[in-house]
Amino acid sequence: MMKEYLICHIAALTTGYILDLIVGDPHGIPHPIVWIGRLIGLLEKGLLNKAGDRLDDMQKKRRGTALVIIVMLTTVMLTFAVVFFSYKLDLYFGVFIEAILTCYILAAKSLTKESYKVYDDLKDGDILKAGKDLSMIVGRDTDKLDEDGIIRATVETIAENTSDGVIAPLIYTAVGGPVLGLAYKAVNTMDSMLGYHNDKYEYFGKTAAVTDDVFNFLPSRISALLMILAAFILSVFSKEYDPLNAFRIFKRDRKNHKSPNSAQTESVCAGALGLRLGGASYYGNKLVEKPYIGDEIKKTDIEDIHRAGRLMFTTEAVCLIVTIGVYIICLMAVISTQIK
Repeated sequence: MMKEYLICHIAALTTGYILDLIVGDPHGIPHPIVWIGRLIGLLEKGLLNKAGDRLDDMQKKRRGTALVIIVMLTTVMLTFAVVFFSYKLDLYFGVFIEAILTCYILAAKSLTKESYKVYDDLKDGDILKAGKDLSMIVGRDTDKLDEDGIIRATVETIAENTSDGVIAPLIYTAVGGPVLGLAYKAVNTMDSMLGYHNDKYEYFGKTAAVTDDVFNFLPSRISALLMILAAFILSVFSKEYDPLNAFRIFKRDRKNHKSPNSAQTESVCAGALGLRLGGASYYGNKLVEKPYIGDEIKKTDIEDIHRAGRLMFTTEAVCLIVTIGVYIICLMAVISTQIK
């Protein structure tokens, strides 16, 4: 039984990875992450918005915690039911459903698709359109950015989402299948919708933000180490990547962020490309001072967006290879036990 599970899981994980590279998230097709977002929105409306200003800070925090528990339990139970009954119906159908769900969980293709729109806009010399397209994937005020700022912000979001949108989901899915993978995506979605430091969400979104930090703590650090390895691999084929500087900046600047996790991969990417990321940015017309990450060894250019994208894809490939290697070792151990 364990042998069959490992083989099916390896097949589904690999197929889902390939599907994400090919198709990503096609528009117009039902998406579980969208459904999770709608559930969060409905619960927020019922638990927070309808209460108006009657709630004190601790009441908001308790209701926010309730939202996190409800979303997590709903996601886990429904995903488990789908996967369990799919495998019960037919083994190959189960692998197919698990592969589709894995494709939904990973976001490498969609991330690069959106960031490469910014690249194309800059290539055409359309700064205004580049800022608008960038605003779809970052939280800062993009209308105040020049070309250099747009490039840096795009590279930053690719670097950060290498962990949040690619490696962390891949790790959780590898460990616990789509059940744990979608649980992670639920946490990530709650944080992106509720984890803001403002009057409305400071307490209501506190549990969502802390849960996201906890879920990303280990994967963000694994992602950074895998990204350094990816930089070494890419440096064999191109002098555009500096793995030694990536490791140096990672050691020095990996804590230069309010989040305990975000600067892990940003620091590696900044070092690998020889860029200085971070610094002050406007959020909601407010200037927010942030520490710099990396050294300005070279000036930014629009190709840095593609360089960051290649670094992300290579990191994901390295992660998948390592994961499959671990599963093959486990599979061989199971087989050898059965022979004995």
